[in-house]
Amino acid sequence: MAENAAQTSSIAPAVLHRLVKEGRAPRVLDVRMPGEFRTVHIPGAYNVPLGTLREHRAELLTHLDEDVVLVCRSGARAAQAEQALAEAGLPNLRVLEGGMNAWEMAGAPVNRGADRWDMERQVRLVAGSIVLATGLVGVFVPGAHLIGTAVGAGLTYAALSNSCAMGVLLSKLPYNKGPRVDIRTVITELRGKP
Repeated sequence: MAENAAQTSSIAPAVLHRLVKEGRAPRVLDVRMPGEFRTVHIPGAYNVPLGTLREHRAELLTHLDEDVVLVCRSGARAAQAEQALAEAGLPNLRVLEGGMNAWEMAGAPVNRGADRWDMERQVRLVAGSIVLATGLVGVFVPGAHLIGTAVGAGLTYAALSNSCAMGVLLSKLPYNKGPRVDIRTVITELRGKP
């Protein structure tokens, strides 16, 4: 367990997979956007996007009385979710080490939906396109390259702060939103689990 909100408690994919196979699986909350969740997720996981989790953590708290594993693509959003739930008073939180990337690399089972680009790939496409376009335009328009420089600075800040403004903006596109997660449905599903 985490001794404080700054320290993240984690679980290795192999350990979680073993618990699932033994029928002792903890609650798995996937904090990615619905579009990402629909593409691939751990069987039995509940989709509670990070923003929804933060907004409704008090409601969720009463339905999460056992071990909870938080999952995202790589672990960063799950760590933020852990902090939010820990601040609300929920014990027994762990983050899946390496997120869905590590889970899939370990060969653990997944449910797959329609294939779509993950957020990191979308950020690379948009950032790279802006840098390329402003570099080419900069040949004819003095100073245009500074836009690409600003994007580079933003990406550097994103890496250092473990946050991404471009990713947040892209997550608001209909392509990434998927169907909206209804917190009442999630809570009903959480209640129904034996």
